[in-house]
Amino acid sequence: MDLHGEFSKLDEDRQLAFGWASVVQTASEAVLVDKQGDVLDTDSLEEAVYGYVLDSRDSDEMHRRNGVGQLVESIMFTPEKIEKMGLDPAAVPVGWWVGFRVSDPDVWAKVKDGTYRMFSIRGSGKREEM
Repeated sequence: MDLHGEFSKLDEDRQLAFGWASVVQTASEAVLVDKQGDVLDTDSLEEAVYGYVLDSRDSDEMHRRNGVGQLVESIMFTPEKIEKMGLDPAAVPVGWWVGFRVSDPDVWAKVKDGTYRMFSIRGSGKREEM
C-alpha cells in the first residue's frame, strides 16, 4: 500500500478529492512519523478528527485562505473499527480517510494540474518525549 498522502481518487465532474488525511500506522503495523518528526497516537487523532467534523468541515488553501471546499466524507479507521467492519487489518491502515468537494475554481484547477497533490491537516498539540 502506498501512503504518500497524495490524493487517491479525483472525481472531476463533481470536484471531489479523496485520500488519507493522516495515517498513524500502516497496515503492516509500522508506526509513521510525520513531516515534523512527530508520531500521533490513534486516540489523539480520533479526538481531533471528531472535533473537526463537529466544529468545522471547512477546507482552506495552504492553511491561509478559508472557504475553498467542504468535507463530504470522513472515517477514522481504528483497529477496533477495522475489526468490526470485517476488513482485513493487513489491508487497511489506522488513520483518517477523507473526501472534500473543492468549490473554489482556482484551487480545483491546482488540484487537477498536480500543484496540490495531497491533504495537509493543521492542528496543535502537546509534544511528549517517547
